[in-house]
Amino acid sequence: MAALAALAVVSGCTANAVDARGRKPPVRVEGSAGAKGKDDGKAVSPSKDGGGASGSAGAGKDGGKPAAEPAEVLWSRGDRGDDIRRAQARLHQVAWLITPPTGTYDARTVAAVKGFQGKRGLPRTGDLDTVTWQRLRRMTHEPAAWELYPYGGQPAAKPDPRCMTGRVLCISKTSRTLRWMIDGRTVSKMDVRFGSQYTPTREGVFSVYFKSRHHVSTIYHTSMPYAMFFSGGQAVHYSSDFAARGYYGASHGCVNVRDEGKVAALFAQVRTGDKVVVSW
Repeated sequence: MAALAALAVVSGCTANAVDARGRKPPVRVEGSAGAKGKDDGKAVSPSKDGGGASGSAGAGKDGGKPAAEPAEVLWSRGDRGDDIRRAQARLHQVAWLITPPTGTYDARTVAAVKGFQGKRGLPRTGDLDTVTWQRLRRMTHEPAAWELYPYGGQPAAKPDPRCMTGRVLCISKTSRTLRWMIDGRTVSKMDVRFGSQYTPTREGVFSVYFKSRHHVSTIYHTSMPYAMFFSGGQAVHYSSDFAARGYYGASHGCVNVRDEGKVAALFAQVRTGDKVVVSW
């Protein structure tokens, strides 16, 4: 135990200014595929009859230019779902929506859409119609998972088969979640983040070998409360940086938890020797 404690003392995990997938935030790409809309991800038709927003609706009364046909509204205030979350992430990419995606078309989303429309000479309706949506898609890229859930809340992935027996900290890099499981039953779930591509969180099957309630990293001199070490200097612990910045940062290899209450309860239940599974 003295050797193990010494190993833990030289641990070091702290915040790292990269995204939660361990990479720099993706560069905006023009003309990339858009979020799945009401047409299951296919190109959205500008109008119900396949015509453009300025398509012909028959010749005008004066025999001149045809009257413009209004664009079809795809989403508007009050709508909810994954489509809205993807649209909000795209609005965030072009800095019209500052708050993170919520999946609810609220007043802030209406204001963001109006701003985006007005800047491009489109009718400022606040509704995401086909013309606005196509313009937004052309200017943005398909949102990554960390952009859709920058502050957590992503549904937990199905437990790894290795988590189904015994007492296990079941950690999924896919959904960025931790399940505390006992004999196949999920006791609690919480959001987590991982190390960057330069200091990745190790994957595999481990066990908790040392616990430290008030741990401080001797490498980075940062606080690591409720630390449960499972692989060298890597531990599950509370991170105030994760609580503040979400997935716009990363650890130096540890598994960060953003909910202090949940990790405190977890720390009280976990025993030395309990299994830890980290997987995709």
